[in-house]
Amino acid sequence: MKFLLVVVGAAIGAPLRYLTDISLRKYIKYPYGMSAINVSGSFIIGLSVGSGDNVKALVALGFAGAFTTWSTFMLDLYLEFELKKYKSATANLLISLTLGLGAAWLGTQLVK
Repeated sequence: MKFLLVVVGAAIGAPLRYLTDISLRKYIKYPYGMSAINVSGSFIIGLSVGSGDNVKALVALGFAGAFTTWSTFMLDLYLEFELKKYKSATANLLISLTLGLGAAWLGTQLVK
């Protein structure tokens, strides 16, 4: 049962990430759209902490796991360094990590 919940969550999260990234890239300078996705996913994961196993499987592992992406974040950073956009790469790294941790913390606090 948990396996199917992960599959369903991922089937929703991955396409939503794609659509969200495309939409945000129209308005937010590259690569901050993916940062916004990862931060909001961190918040969603934080909200699911303390939930039952089925909710964690559906929301944290399935949906948020597929909605957020470490590999795209790393690729964005790599490309910024390759293009010698050091300030942008550093800002992306610091913003993503700081806001991501803060969002996860806020989510956990809201469900306490």
